[in-house]
Amino acid sequence: MSARPRHWIQSLLDSAPAALFAVVLIVFGLWSDRFLTVANLTQILNQSAATAIVATGMTFVLLTAGVDLSVGAVMFVGAGLAGKMALAGQPLALCLCVMAGVGLLIGALNALLITRLKLVAFIATLATLYIGRGTGRWITQTRAINLPDAFLALGSARWLGVPLPLWIAGLVILSAHLVLSNTPFGRQIYALGNNPEAARKAGLRTHQLLAAVYVICGFCAGLGGILALAQLGAVSPKFGELYEFDAITAAVLGGTSLFGGRGRVFPGTVLGAVLLKSIFNGLVIVQADPYLYPLITSGIVFLAVLLDSARQWIRAGS
Repeated sequence: MSARPRHWIQSLLDSAPAALFAVVLIVFGLWSDRFLTVANLTQILNQSAATAIVATGMTFVLLTAGVDLSVGAVMFVGAGLAGKMALAGQPLALCLCVMAGVGLLIGALNALLITRLKLVAFIATLATLYIGRGTGRWITQTRAINLPDAFLALGSARWLGVPLPLWIAGLVILSAHLVLSNTPFGRQIYALGNNPEAARKAGLRTHQLLAAVYVICGFCAGLGGILALAQLGAVSPKFGELYEFDAITAAVLGGTSLFGGRGRVFPGTVLGAVLLKSIFNGLVIVQADPYLYPLITSGIVFLAVLLDSARQWIRAGS
């Protein structure tokens, strides 16, 4: 294939998420007059905040050609501990710090397993996923925990007319974008993902870089758990379940490659997260058959992987 057609195909593939997002808005907007209202669009953005934060952490991991399957378990363990502490009368600030701390701790465990024990990331994080889900069930005794009103107040709070979850998500996304775009650390992550062997030969501390991205991902999972918990107001036995797949799908839909070395938090991963929530919000509004949801979800995952494979094939031929 010559250079010009390849460039056109590459441009089309890169713009596919934005085009798909536009199609979703148009289809659901024509289907229901409630979809494109300011209130509903604000709700979509608010619901996207937790997913966007977790997907931001996942982007760091995917850029190194790794994966973290434990983020949903991180959210569950942190939420279970925070719920027990809140019911015991502990202050809200301490509960939130514990949730973030759980994320850092499990992220550090993943980093240890991958960089020191040399486990494959998929296996290491799959193990911590099961450990985390089991620990969360033990903490909650598989019972729902209804939280004090202070948690819901956090999720519904506004500052300058904008929901607080959007401010928190915006701060995390902006920080991650600046780190990846404008710091030596960010450039080293891209270098590691593009060619690990060349990165090692260039003198990069690849073990430290790998450890850092898993700790960052764990911390983002903890923060995402805080927002999700504040919006739900309760810890269920399924809290955080399958969040890892939402995060991976959002990042890949936004252009982050599963093969490493390519992707951006903004607008890529953010657009992917909002696209996912827009689809599910639209399905609820049009009262679609709930049994179709798993089929639609699997279709979105397949589309994300297909787009990434096509991008990789085009780049490999250039």
